[in-house]
Amino acid sequence: MATRVRRRRRKPHHPIWHKVAIPLGIILALVLVAGGIAAGWALDIYNSAPPLSSLKPVQKGRSSAIYAADGSLIGFIRSENVRQPLPEKSQPQVLRDATIAIEDKNFFEHGALDYEGIARAAWKDLQAGAAVQGASTITQQLVRNLYIHNPENTLKRKLIEASLAVELEEAHDKNWILTQYLNSAPYGTVEGQTAVGAEAASQTYFSKPAKKLNLTEAALLAGLPQAPSEYNPFLDPKAALKRRNEVLQVMQEQGYITGEEYREARTHGLGLDPGDKYQVIKDPFLFDLVQNELIDKYGINTVRKGGLKAYTTIDPDLQAKAEYAVENYCSVCYPEGGPVAGLASVNPSNGAIVALASTEGFADESQFNYAWQARRQPGSSFKTFVLTTAVKEGIDPGSTYYDGTSPKTLEIPGGGTWTVNNSEGEGGGTYDLESATWASVNVVFAQLDLDVGPENVTQTAQEMGIESPLQSVPAEGIGGLGVGVTPLEMADGYATLASGGIHHDPTAVSKVEFPNGKVDDFEKDPGKRVLTEGQAYEVTRILEGVITQGTGAGYTSMGCSSAAGKTGTSEELSDAWFVGFTPLFSTAVWVGHPTSREYTGFGGPTAGPIWANYMSEAVEGDCPEFEAGSAPDLEGLDSDHTSSSGYNSYEEEESYEGYEEEPEASEDSDGGDAGGEKGAQEEAPTPEPEPAPAPEPAPAPAPSPPSGGGVSPG
Repeated sequence: MATRVRRRRRKPHHPIWHKVAIPLGIILALVLVAGGIAAGWALDIYNSAPPLSSLKPVQKGRSSAIYAADGSLIGFIRSENVRQPLPEKSQPQVLRDATIAIEDKNFFEHGALDYEGIARAAWKDLQAGAAVQGASTITQQLVRNLYIHNPENTLKRKLIEASLAVELEEAHDKNWILTQYLNSAPYGTVEGQTAVGAEAASQTYFSKPAKKLNLTEAALLAGLPQAPSEYNPFLDPKAALKRRNEVLQVMQEQGYITGEEYREARTHGLGLDPGDKYQVIKDPFLFDLVQNELIDKYGINTVRKGGLKAYTTIDPDLQAKAEYAVENYCSVCYPEGGPVAGLASVNPSNGAIVALASTEGFADESQFNYAWQARRQPGSSFKTFVLTTAVKEGIDPGSTYYDGTSPKTLEIPGGGTWTVNNSEGEGGGTYDLESATWASVNVVFAQLDLDVGPENVTQTAQEMGIESPLQSVPAEGIGGLGVGVTPLEMADGYATLASGGIHHDPTAVSKVEFPNGKVDDFEKDPGKRVLTEGQAYEVTRILEGVITQGTGAGYTSMGCSSAAGKTGTSEELSDAWFVGFTPLFSTAVWVGHPTSREYTGFGGPTAGPIWANYMSEAVEGDCPEFEAGSAPDLEGLDSDHTSSSGYNSYEEEESYEGYEEEPEASEDSDGGDAGGEKGAQEEAPTPEPEPAPAPEPAPAPAPSPPSGGGVSPG
């Protein structure tokens, strides 16, 4: 027994610290292993960052602007972000100082990463038990603004950001980095648009360029990027003021300003002056036209964020003359319920739209321009495309004759009949195509359309510039279109004749400048030849007679012998047109009711004076001759519709003096035949209708009735 006791006492005795040390050792070993694993993971993530050169900046873009031909700003294209980068020399030093003071006081001393700042932030976070202080340098913030898609507050994102920041600093100096940061930092959202960069912020909050910022204004802006919504002065002025004074204080502590400057500055209010530079558009109609054309060519993202400078073709002087003409030479126009007028003018040599003018319609149509948005029935002005098709097919207008008796029932290919009327019901006589054009005879052009083929007329119209849908039906030959055409389309179509047979797509853009210096010059487009010069001149020669002896005579003389055109009046005289050109300008004028198909008047006396006034002012006495080119090979047509007789009844039909009966509501046009508009010219001027009660306003002009059957607006 004693022996056992002694042996028990001889067993070694283990101190208590062994019980603690062993678990601690195990834990320490695990921590070291875990730390090694974590360190390895962090190193892998850091090294996994892609090369900076392989990344495409995700910058919020650069605002695009539209300028008039004289360089004056029309407006900025609206986007969710507004941004106008500034070079270093245009950024005020006070803003650069304020930004460094509040964002990264040791910016010029440390590298891409501020290790002291990281340690300090970590200690602050540990003390607070939460993330209370950041340690991102300006370089890291620039990387985040430029290259990190949808940045998340994760360690992985911060490691990749740090790696990219180091590479960025190896490639650029500190001044470059600070300049880019001030051009990419978000400064808050106002009315749905975020001001990105100091210039946009200065214009948004103070209505001035950034280079004119003073100390207090610069301090306010410098404090915004950390929390743009929280410090937005329009949303929370008190928070913004407190933040601004915080910036002023650190500027004083770091020696950027004196104590006296600090004490004086902090007594100032915010001094806000909300700016509208990025919202105001001087000419909404023109702006929308240019913007739509840019989007069609470059895509919406490039247009909204690509920093384009687009210059319009609209000539301010010609635009003013066009506006004067539609306001002062429309004898039947009156506001709120009366007829309105639209004028579109194009340079035939390059398709440049030089003027788009429109009178005011109903109040709720303030964003509607009749010159390029209103599709209306063209009446007899569409006959020009039938005549051009005939010349293309080798038909001689001077030796091709048709019976102009009205009404005339014609058989339509494929079955069915079509009864066509001239404007004064029964008529008669034989016309060659030249005199039928001058007198605008519906029956003659209906037969000609059938002879040349409605589908060929459609092709000609489209090649010359008509973009509205066409159905290739016979009624279209005398103006009976399904949806109508715009004045701009008609001006462009006739411009093909004025240019000697070369069609240029109409453009409201003269050139576009890109931020990288590239320039797209729209006016250098060579166009596409769709007629020979001789064919174009043959049609032009005939259309000159419309002004000198036809339905436009007495209303459309504008001082140049080389001027040609065609009148147009739709069914029931609801749409009045004159489309004409010289070698310098092709111009279309439409007059009509915007929301109804009420009586307006004949094309010659109603639209002609507007055209003549504008064109005489536009050419300013410059009257070059049309180029004749080589005469086309033409011969008279012999068909089931043509007449063999060479007798021309045009002069006989001109003798309708004193004709005062109101034209029948037939499928007529502008006087659509002998004695039509011509008869209207020789009678006393049609009295202006009494203003009718204004119909209920509609958002856009009412669609024209469908053509076909007996409808043949001329």
